[in-house]
Amino acid sequence: MKLLLTITALLLLVGESTSERILSRRTKRELAGPLHVGGIRDPFGSYCQRRGGCCPGRDDQCTVPYLDTICYCDLFCNRTVSDCCPDFWGHCLGIQPPFIGVCQRNGNKFYTGQTYKENCNLCTCGSSGHWECEKNACLIEADIIHAVNRGNYGWKAANYSQFFGMSLDEGIRYRLGTQRPSRTVMNMNEIQMKMDPQNDHLPRYFNSSEKWPNKIHEPLDQGNCAASWAFSTAAVASDRISIQSMGHMTPQLSPQNLISCDTRNQGGCAGGRIDGAWWYLRRRGVVTENCYPYQPPQQAPAEVGRCMMQSRAVGRGKRQATQRCPNTYNYHNDIYQSTPPYRLSSNEKEIMKEIMENGPVQAIMEVHEDFFVYKNGIYKHTDVSLTKPPQYRKHGTHSVRITGWGEDKDYDGTPRKYWSITADGELRTSSRNSRKRHLTTTAEQSVPGAPALVSPPPDSPNIVLFGFLLCRLLTHKQSLSTFS
Repeated sequence: MKLLLTITALLLLVGESTSERILSRRTKRELAGPLHVGGIRDPFGSYCQRRGGCCPGRDDQCTVPYLDTICYCDLFCNRTVSDCCPDFWGHCLGIQPPFIGVCQRNGNKFYTGQTYKENCNLCTCGSSGHWECEKNACLIEADIIHAVNRGNYGWKAANYSQFFGMSLDEGIRYRLGTQRPSRTVMNMNEIQMKMDPQNDHLPRYFNSSEKWPNKIHEPLDQGNCAASWAFSTAAVASDRISIQSMGHMTPQLSPQNLISCDTRNQGGCAGGRIDGAWWYLRRRGVVTENCYPYQPPQQAPAEVGRCMMQSRAVGRGKRQATQRCPNTYNYHNDIYQSTPPYRLSSNEKEIMKEIMENGPVQAIMEVHEDFFVYKNGIYKHTDVSLTKPPQYRKHGTHSVRITGWGEDKDYDGTPRKYWSITADGELRTSSRNSRKRHLTTTAEQSVPGAPALVSPPPDSPNIVLFGFLLCRLLTHKQSLSTFS
C-alpha cells in the first residue's frame, strides 16, 4: 500500500512538472503579444508558403522570419492572441484573413497596414477599413494659403513644391537656424549714428544693388541646413568687402567654411549664433565660396562635417591658408577677415542711414508659420492659424540681410513702410525681385531688441568710440586700405 502511494505521488509530481514546463513554454510565447493588433504588415507576403507547409497542433519551431520578429504556421497560432504569419489563413486554412480591412482612396483599394503620405502626414489603413492619419501641422497648408489670399493682408501666398511633405516642425528645424542673441550681444552698446536733419536726406525707396551694382551678392540656397547664422554673416561680409574695396575685390565668402570650421558653441546645420560667426570671421577668417563650396546635407560627402580649411597667423592680425581649396579646380585660397561687428540701435532712420552709407546689415527676425508660403507684397504675420490647434502656430528665429527699404500703399490706401530683406534659401519665382522679401517695420516680425550686426566701414567714428583696431577687412595678401 505504501509502495502504491509512493508511485502515485511520483507520477503526480512528474505530471505537475511537465505541466509547469508546458505552461512556462506557452506563457513565454504568449507574452510576445499579438502581431497584428495594428493591422497586418506586408499582408500579401509569402511566409508559410515559403516555409513549405503548415504544422498541426502546437509547434513552437514552426516559425518563419517576419520583418523584425517571427511568425508561426502552426494551428495553435490561430487563437485569440494571434501570432500567425500573414498568409497562414489563406495558405493553411484556405480562408480570408480576419484582420484585413479594405480602405478606399481615389477609387483604389488599400488593405490593412498599407500606407500613403498625405502631405507631411503618414496615413495607414486600419483593420476596421478606415484610414488612420497623423495630425502633424505641415509647412504647406492649402487652407492657410487660401485664407491669406482671400484676406486683405497686403501680401499673397503660394504653394512651393520644395516645402511640400515637410512638417512645420521640420521647416523650423531645418530651414532657419539662428539662435537668439546671447546676453553678451544684447548688452553691447548701440552705435548712435549722427543724424543731420538738414543734410541727411533719406529717400522713401532705397536698394543697395542699385547704388552698388555688381557688389551685392545673390543669395545661396541653404537647403535643409539650419545655418542662416553662417549664410547671412558670409553674405553681409561679402557685400561690405565689395563696397569698401570699391569693387577691387568682390568675393562671395564661403558659408560652408563657417559651418564646418566654426564649431565652438555652434551647431553647424543644427543652428548657431551670429556673434560666434563674426568672431570666427575676425580671428580666423574664411575663404571664398568658389574655394570652399557649400554642399547641402542631402548631397554632402561623408567628410562634409570635417573642417577642410586651416590657416596660420602671419603677423599684424593677418592669416594665411595652410591647405588647398576643397574645390580642386580652384587655387585661390585667400583668407578674408573682418574687424568686430557693432550693434545698431533700433531707430529706423539710423538703420536706413547705415545701409545707405555703408551697405547691407544683418538682422534677426522671428519666422512664423505663414512666412513659408509668402509670395509677394509686404509681409506681416497674419491671424489665419488662430482657429487651428496649437501645433499650427509655431515660430523660430532666422538671420537675414536688410538690403534696403521702401514704402507702398496698403489695400485701403494707407502707406506702409517695409524693409527689403534677402533670406538665403528662400529662392522664389514671384516678382522682379524674386529672391527678396518686403517686411513691414512692425514689431511682430523682429526679435525684441535684436541687434543688426555689420562689419565696420572704413574710418567710421564708432571705431574710435569702441577702440576697434583699424585692420578693416583683410586678406593675407593685401589690405583694403590700399584702395581707400
